Amino acid sequence: MSFVFRSVPRIVCETGGIAKCGPLMKELGANRVTIICDPGIVALGYAQKAEDSLISAGIAVQVFPDVAADPPQKMVEQAIAKTKDWQTDGIIGLGGGSALDTAKLVALLANSDQTIEDVYGVDKASGDRLPLIQIPTTAGTGSEVTWVSVITDNDNLKQVVYTPQLMPDIALLDAELTYGLPQKVTAATGLDAMVHAIEGYTSRTRKNPMADGMAVAALSLLGKNLKKVIENPGDKDARSAMQQGSLLAGMAFANASVAAIHGIAYPLSAQFHIPHGHANALVMAQVLRFNLSAAKQLYAELAPALIEGQNFTSDTEAAEAFVNQISQMVADSGLETRLRDLGVTEESLPEMAKEVFTKIYRLIESNPRDMTIDDIEAIYRQVY
Repeated sequence: MSFVFRSVPRIVCETGGIAKCGPLMKELGANRVTIICDPGIVALGYAQKAEDSLISAGIAVQVFPDVAADPPQKMVEQAIAKTKDWQTDGIIGLGGGSALDTAKLVALLANSDQTIEDVYGVDKASGDRLPLIQIPTTAGTGSEVTWVSVITDNDNLKQVVYTPQLMPDIALLDAELTYGLPQKVTAATGLDAMVHAIEGYTSRTRKNPMADGMAVAALSLLGKNLKKVIENPGDKDARSAMQQGSLLAGMAFANASVAAIHGIAYPLSAQFHIPHGHANALVMAQVLRFNLSAAKQLYAELAPALIEGQNFTSDTEAAEAFVNQISQMVADSGLETRLRDLGVTEESLPEMAKEVFTKIYRLIESNPRDMTIDDIEAIYRQVY
C-alpha cells in the first residue's frame, strides 16, 4: 500500500487557549496579523480576545470581519486585497468553516501573484503562504487541519482549492468558543463531522489505515457526545470531545476523501444557501442506505464505534443498525429534514442532479457504490 499522510505541525487543545494566539503567532515570526472572521464572531467578542492576545505580544492587528457563508469569490478577493495592502505577515482564521477556508486562501494568495482562478483544482498553487493559525468556533468542519478550501465562484458554483500549502501551522482548539453555539448549528456541524469520518473511512479514493484509525476514533467521540451537547449546551467535557472528534474527522477525510454525501449537498448550499452541515445532514442517511449493498462490511466495521454494547450476529445486521442509527440521529437533531421546508423547489431537483454528475463527479467516484444521475435525483426526491 502506498499513500501520503499530511498533518498539521502543531495542535493546541486548551480551554481558554485563544489567549495564547499572540505568543503562538510570535513564535511563527509574524508582526502584522490579520484576523479573518465573520460579523457574528466580532459580536461575540471572540475577535477582541484574539486581538488582545496579539497586541499583548507586541503584534499589530487588523480585522477582516466580513466573511459570508459559503465564501463568495468576490469576498475572498476583497480579504486578499485588504491583507496585501496592509502588508500583513501572518493570518488567523477564527470562526466556522467559511472563515477558516477564507483564511487559508488569504494566507496563500496574499503572499502570491496568483489569482483565485489560478489555484482552483488540485496542486495548482506555487510559493509559500503566510504563517497561519486556525481557531475553530464550531465542532464540525475540520477545516483547521485540512489543506482544502471550498468557495462559491462568481457563477454560483462550488470550487475547491486543494494544495498542501493550505495546511496551517497551528490548529488551536478552545472548546470555550463553542459553548454558546445555537442548537441547530451544534447539530448541523456535529453531523457534518460525522459525515467526514464516515466518508473518509469508506472512500474509494486514497483510503489508508492512518486515516481509518482517525475516522473510527472521531466517530466514537462524535457519536457519544452529539446528543449531549444538543440537549445540554453547557456540557464542557462533551463540547471539548466534539471539537477533538471534528479535528480527527478532518484529518481522516483530508487524507482520504469525501464522497457522494458532500457532492449531493453542494448545490443545496450554493443555490439555496442551506448551511453546509445541514445540507449534508439532509441527504446523509439516504446516501448511506443507497450504499449498503457495496459498503456493508465497512459500515459493519464502523457500527461498534457508534453503537456500543451490542453483539451483532452478521455484517448485514451491523451495517443496517449503523444506517438506522444515523437516520435516528438526524431525526433527533432538531434540523429540518425536508428540502421543501428550506426553500428548495421541485423543479430544481433534476438540474441539481445534473450539476453533481457533470461538475462534481470526482466525489461520486469516491463513493463506495457507483451512482447514476437518476440515482442522485432519486435521493433528492426522497428528502424533498
